[in-house]
Parts: sequence; structure tokens; C-alpha cells
Amino acid sequence: MKIQFWSVGKAHEPYVKEGIENFTKRIGHYFPAEWHLLSTPKNAATLSATDLKIKEAEIILSALKKEDYLILLDERGKLLNSEGLASFLQQRANESEKCIVFLIGGAFGVSDTVMRRANFTWSLSPLVFPHQLVRLILAEQVYRACTINRNEKYHHT
Repeated sequence: MKIQFWSVGKAHEPYVKEGIENFTKRIGHYFPAEWHLLSTPKNAATLSATDLKIKEAEIILSALKKEDYLILLDERGKLLNSEGLASFLQQRANESEKCIVFLIGGAFGVSDTVMRRANFTWSLSPLVFPHQLVRLILAEQVYRACTINRNEKYHHT
């Protein structure tokens, strides 16, 4: 199973880049993992929030493969603790999913078409975080889930 992290927006800021790269490399011991940063449309500043989400949806949906298992990160999604995420990932591996895509949408979220395409909508927290921090938290939590599934000492309960 391959893990891809997709985020709409700018490159990783230096203050989180090292951590994201570190955890992504660690995830690589369990599953191939990589980041894809999807650029916002060039005229984003002139678009309404609704139109921007529609344009971003076109980019996202054209990049997704039919067989990709899409996990949308959204504060209204289902809350999972670390053990729950570990179990969820193990279930996907047991079901022989080829590729899991974790998607962090744009500044205004995602369009309804992307919401409908998602196989699962996950909330890291009911709090709203800056996208840069979500990237770091996401990478760390996926790594933590991998270590839980292998009974390694990283996660302490």
C-alpha cells in the first residue's frame, strides 16, 4: 500500500519542513510515502470562495485515480484517536488498497464534488489549524499509527 499526502497550497514553510520530511521518511519504513503539493489556481485572489473550491476540485479530481482511496481531512469529519487511526490504516492494508491519499483542502475547504468522492472524511480535531501545522500533525500521526500496528515503542499509552 502506498501513502500519498496531498495539500492544496504553497510549499512547506521552513519551520515545519524538517519535521514533515522526517516523519515522511519514517513512514517509508512501513509504506512508500510521498507529498504532492497542489498549486492554487493562478487567479485565486480574484475568485470567490465557491469558485476557488470548484477550480481546486478540478485539479484534485483530475489528479486522483479511480482506485485511489481518498481520505479527506476536514474538521467536520470523524474523530479518531491514534489507536483508531492505526486500526483504520491496518484495515485498508488488509483490504489491499493500492494507494491511500490523505487530502488537505484549500483555504476554504473543498467543493461538494470532492466531499462526495472521499471514501472517508477524518477530523484531526474540532479545532482549526493552519495548513502548515496540519501537514506536520498528519505526517506524525500516520507514523504513530504505523508504529502502533507494529507494537513499537514510539507510542506510549
